[in-house]
Amino acid sequence: MTPGNNGASTPEDDDPFGYLYADGQANGAQPPSGGGYGYPNSVNRVRPVGTRQYGQQQVPAAQTAPYGQVPPQQQGAYGRPNPHYAAPETLPGGAPAAPQQTSRSGGGGGRGRGPNTKGLLIGAIAVVAAVVVGIAVAMTGGDTDGGDDDTQADAGPTQSASASPSPSASSSAEEQADLPTIDAKALRLGGTASLASDVKGAQSDGGIYVANLNQTGSSVTWTVDSIPKSGVYTLFTRYSTAGEAQSMTLTINGKEFGSKLNMDNFAGAKDGDFSKGWTQTYAYPSLNKGTNTISVSCQDGDKCNVLLDQLWLKEGQVTG
Repeated sequence: MTPGNNGASTPEDDDPFGYLYADGQANGAQPPSGGGYGYPNSVNRVRPVGTRQYGQQQVPAAQTAPYGQVPPQQQGAYGRPNPHYAAPETLPGGAPAAPQQTSRSGGGGGRGRGPNTKGLLIGAIAVVAAVVVGIAVAMTGGDTDGGDDDTQADAGPTQSASASPSPSASSSAEEQADLPTIDAKALRLGGTASLASDVKGAQSDGGIYVANLNQTGSSVTWTVDSIPKSGVYTLFTRYSTAGEAQSMTLTINGKEFGSKLNMDNFAGAKDGDFSKGWTQTYAYPSLNKGTNTISVSCQDGDKCNVLLDQLWLKEGQVTG
């Protein structure tokens, strides 16, 4: 079939490999030479590589190079596009431009960039600096605005404060030191009570003590002045006993104390060995401010085989 002529052949019969078959050979098909399909008058559709131009005049066949060689092309000026080439995507119906691939780090083409470690380091330093500033501000605010905390701290002594004496503690110690102490010879005696100094170990002036208290009605009385304030005090009694435990009646301002004055053999002295039995006991009577009367006596049911040395007072309830 020739252009502009309707022949018997149809496009589907235009087999480029017809010369290989009997029917093709019968129709006069020949192996291709010069680029034909093998049928007579067939359309030459084969073009050497690189001869097709887009938007340009077709290069004559005489200028095409043999297979495997690049055909000669007109060289353009430096920095200008080659006139024999135009990108297919710039022509109507050409291939669409392929999207440009970007590196994983978000940069443009070319070699990918690593993570911005410098920026991360600066950000980390900024966060640490902000935390330090916040802590400093909180600590400064706690020192300047913590009125409630200071009030609570003053409500009770701390461990370090209690370890060192405070002014109030010193004044209390001075008041306790000013409380009177009385020796045996200064006491008012009653009943069969009498002074003696035969047994060694008494701490009163001259080693004098009160003896013969083991008779009912025997007593010693101390009229004490200058009690600084009303309250509970500790009355100490120094005495000596040997053998079994003793107990006597304590009277404060004419009224018997709630329990007997315990005069046990705390020294563990053997019976009759009063020089080894010196010890002390205490009670917690309530006294009035000013003058008070304190009496130790032997009453019915009491055990009074003791030698009495001294009496003294301390403020509050203490044990020594």
